[in-house]
Amino acid sequence: MRLSVLDLVPVRTDQTTADAVAASTRLAQTADRLGYTRYWVAEHHNMPSVAATSPPVLIAHLAAHTRRLRIGSGGVMLPNHAPLAVAEQFALLEAAHPGRIDLGIGRAPGTDPVTSLALRGGRDDRDIEAFPNYLDDIVAMMSPRGVRVPIPNHRYILKATPAAAGVPRLWLLGSSMYSAHLAAAKGLPYVFAHHFSGQGTDEALAVYRDEFRPSAHAAEPVTFLTVDAVVAETRAEAEALALPNLQMMARLRTGQPLGALDLVEDAEAKTLDPNAARIVEAGLRRAVVGTPSEAAEQIRALAAHFEVDEVMINPVASARRGTDPATAPGREKTLELLAKELF
Repeated sequence: MRLSVLDLVPVRTDQTTADAVAASTRLAQTADRLGYTRYWVAEHHNMPSVAATSPPVLIAHLAAHTRRLRIGSGGVMLPNHAPLAVAEQFALLEAAHPGRIDLGIGRAPGTDPVTSLALRGGRDDRDIEAFPNYLDDIVAMMSPRGVRVPIPNHRYILKATPAAAGVPRLWLLGSSMYSAHLAAAKGLPYVFAHHFSGQGTDEALAVYRDEFRPSAHAAEPVTFLTVDAVVAETRAEAEALALPNLQMMARLRTGQPLGALDLVEDAEAKTLDPNAARIVEAGLRRAVVGTPSEAAEQIRALAAHFEVDEVMINPVASARRGTDPATAPGREKTLELLAKELF
């Protein structure tokens, strides 16, 4: 089985942004050393607990500090960006790190409406409606031939980079049936955000596989599973390390103010209302949390159920008070313990 990593570059209450980036760099190097397949960074904006705001910047940094991992976006939220800008960024990343770059693209804004408006510079929802065409534009502009722009009486070719020798692997990301239909129609590799809610994955993958049309991107359906994970030597420790992230998700889903990711001791001291407690319990059941053998069995069961041979884990462990802020030992340990069981 192949294992990969999703990273939101979480920011704990004891960390600066610089600390969080340093911890994620160490995590990527751990994944590289252990034999993980790919390492993707997300795009979220104006969130106190997430430093992954610019996938291309992080990808360039992480690719330069690793040797063999495929580094990619999970994903670039296309409504926030001009297609040409995305094509240029990833064409350069592919040129700098040939054969190691994945371009995962999503349709959601990855933020609140106010921040989305600031990111988009006043552009309206027509950009979202044009999403399928923008995907085609990005592919064409990254190709060695570029794309011809229909200007009367003029042969104008638009390229993301002057002399492309290769292109990033394109993936479509989604959390709705829209993305499943679109990925199938365009013959794109597809990843459904199972880690986010755990709902609708069966239906989305079934639609994708049933409707898939072979293309230059893929001859047959290509997909894998995403899941939150915390693994420790004991189940009690794994649950403790998972608690801060579970509580943060409960605050997000109930509309409460958000902050940086709590340390374990602070999360354990909190008293939750019944609704938040139910969300935490549901998240705990949905995630991979436990000892190495328990976690490996959960991952094998998920892979068998969804018929995938790759699982991308989002290591969401927080840390205890006194941890070096530039490290994330619980997240690194999750990768190490899973690798011992599954590789």
